Amino acid sequence: MIAFLKEADCTAPLEVCVFNIGASVNFSLVETTERVFRKAWEMACYSGFRSGREAARLMLARGRGAIFFTGGTASLRGGVGCAAFAAAKFGLRTVDQSAARELGPHNIHVAHLIIDAGADTAWVRESIREREGEEAIRNLDLARLMTPASVAETYWQLYKQPRDAWTIEQEIRPFREKW
Repeated sequence: MIAFLKEADCTAPLEVCVFNIGASVNFSLVETTERVFRKAWEMACYSGFRSGREAARLMLARGRGAIFFTGGTASLRGGVGCAAFAAAKFGLRTVDQSAARELGPHNIHVAHLIIDAGADTAWVRESIREREGEEAIRNLDLARLMTPASVAETYWQLYKQPRDAWTIEQEIRPFREKW
């Protein structure tokens, strides 16, 4: 997360901003409260807008940078129990698209990365255990998760792209992920 700076501090040397936030927000439409919907939007869309805006302010002052937003399939279409989360991630994707068109001519690469799997971390494994039980962890098919190094490598490749061939949106997923 970037620190929000005063306007006078807009020369800080920020080169890359990766906005990567998400949570399991899964409620049927009729069970989705206004609070849940608003909180999902604040988490996945509004905070992405604010992070991207503040990063852009710093990067515009330097004339370069990269802002990468993380989405998922929910960025493209809704699913059962995902009205709040999909609306938020779809909104983040449109923030990304607008920012890419606005900031690209100023040498700031903006891209949206659709990641359709959890990263193989202790937090993700604990989430699986809570949701699916201990048996799921014992029999965990590692092909359903990505290593953090693989995700980081994708971001690194986006960062290294030449200006004449910037990726604006990319999808990555494990080879066995059912999509």
